[in-house]
Amino acid sequence: MEQLKQEVKDILATPHPHKLTELPATAICGNDISSSCLYVSALAIIYAGQYAWVALLIVSLVLYLFRSIYGEVVGALPLNGGAYNALLNTTSKATASMAACLTLLSYMATAVISASEAMHYVHILWEGLPVIWATVGVLALFMALTIMGIGESSKVAIAIFLIHLATLVLLAIACGIYLMGNGLDTLFANYQLPVKGSLVSALFFGFSAAMLGISGFESSANFVEEQASGVFPRTLRNMWIVVSIFNPLMALLALSLVPINDVGEHQEALLAYMGDLSGGKWLAWLVSIDAVLVLSGAVLTSYVGVSGLVHRMTLDRCLPQFLLKTNKRGTTYRIMIAFFLLCISILFITKGELGALAGVYTISFLSVMVLFGLGNILLKFRRARLPRPERASGWALFIAIGAVLAALIGNAVMNPAYLWVFIKYFIPTVAIVGIMLYRIELLRLILFIVKSSSAPIRKILTNKVLKESHIRRTMREINSQEFVYFTKGDNVVNINKVMQYIIKNEDTHRIKIVAIENENHKVPEHLAYDIDVLDRAYPEFVVDFIVMKGQFGPRLIDELSLKWNIPKNFMFIGSPGDRFPYQISELGGVRLII
Repeated sequence: MEQLKQEVKDILATPHPHKLTELPATAICGNDISSSCLYVSALAIIYAGQYAWVALLIVSLVLYLFRSIYGEVVGALPLNGGAYNALLNTTSKATASMAACLTLLSYMATAVISASEAMHYVHILWEGLPVIWATVGVLALFMALTIMGIGESSKVAIAIFLIHLATLVLLAIACGIYLMGNGLDTLFANYQLPVKGSLVSALFFGFSAAMLGISGFESSANFVEEQASGVFPRTLRNMWIVVSIFNPLMALLALSLVPINDVGEHQEALLAYMGDLSGGKWLAWLVSIDAVLVLSGAVLTSYVGVSGLVHRMTLDRCLPQFLLKTNKRGTTYRIMIAFFLLCISILFITKGELGALAGVYTISFLSVMVLFGLGNILLKFRRARLPRPERASGWALFIAIGAVLAALIGNAVMNPAYLWVFIKYFIPTVAIVGIMLYRIELLRLILFIVKSSSAPIRKILTNKVLKESHIRRTMREINSQEFVYFTKGDNVVNINKVMQYIIKNEDTHRIKIVAIENENHKVPEHLAYDIDVLDRAYPEFVVDFIVMKGQFGPRLIDELSLKWNIPKNFMFIGSPGDRFPYQISELGGVRLII
């Protein structure tokens, strides 16, 4: 408990880092999504043939719908965590943790695949490169950059992002000049080929494969607290523009340069091959070098995104508290190190064969998109009063969620083995988080087993392995964490909902119910009696009712958090209305529960 108190003080004392402006924020998440044209063009052509560019345009339309979905949710709840944050403030912690596990798997797979693919491009240029150890080096490099701080890593991201965009523009110009001199015979020949199956099935499977090209779009929501005011929606707009222009364009240029039957032979480096055809070896080398840089930039995206997500989960006691330790720069370096170790363990377990991880990546990423859409629906129904800068329409939600579900089904049909591989990685991830969420129940089970054992076995367990006194002390320490609910004078029904939420979602036996009184608001006389009734109704809880003079806002929350040694994410409020003078992000992570 003392360690947690000290960590709370450290977090409160840590100076707020400089907020990211539009370009660095876009670059961090944009490197991931903009790198997709390196592989998604070939994938779309393999499944959709000459209509690959149409499938990619459909993906762009779906992504446009998700702009408003993400804009509404993050605008209403501008806190790190993405889908986890959306579900945490609209449903149970267990449901939110499920989304977090999927996001973590997506980031792990993205980091390892991107680093490995980048080193495979280097291997094309330098055949003597040890790919696996070079991949470890890339993962270690970006771990070091993120430990140095998001400001430093963003400078690297900006350089990579601008070089990548310039390379794509140069490649497009070179292909255009080549086609003006050599004609469109290859494109016409490709359109003379029969479509695989029917046009509908070709577009469906091409769309399903091409949906992988929007990975990274969700990343901006996972570090929104590090972004300056108004930057987040612009990152969504910028990512959408890049994907909408370059992904269909590269697919169309590929169809104009390369016969469809030859695309499979150059799948891993299609854009480099296009550069060789249109500009010569120098352009192929430039595209390959750019691929190395931007795929490495996608590794940085994974580190930054997972840092924001895991930090939020750890604050919410979904993961061990030792991950909150910060260095002099204010970065949670233990999260970076843990993520690095997980990534290299997967790399060595798969022995560099990353086809299995592609299955994890596909299902987890698309599932996160679906859950974010569901989080938007819950936000509309359960937090209708919460102010938000924009609202996604019902039809946009319906089409967007349906499209992603269709892509999930399409990928499962194309690669049925992916589902089993995903399950093998998903279950251990959920188990780790589940142990933290249900540790009190697990300790009670262990205590029951110890007490129910025969005398000789119980003596061995209690003397050598599991002391009953130690188990009970651990349970008391966990349950000693206090929680706070700020009430405006809610009736007994609402406060009872608060008690029920805490019982279902948190490990505690202590709650402070705080009412703020000032010249504009007087605490109802019946409130003390109502809370006394609830205190007697929940004998396992110690309920403290506190009336204090003041003004509810960020300053008061900071003062109480430091005074009581209670993290701000263990403080709850009801959903505020349009007249609430603060954004939820200004309250430092205070959660909405009714």
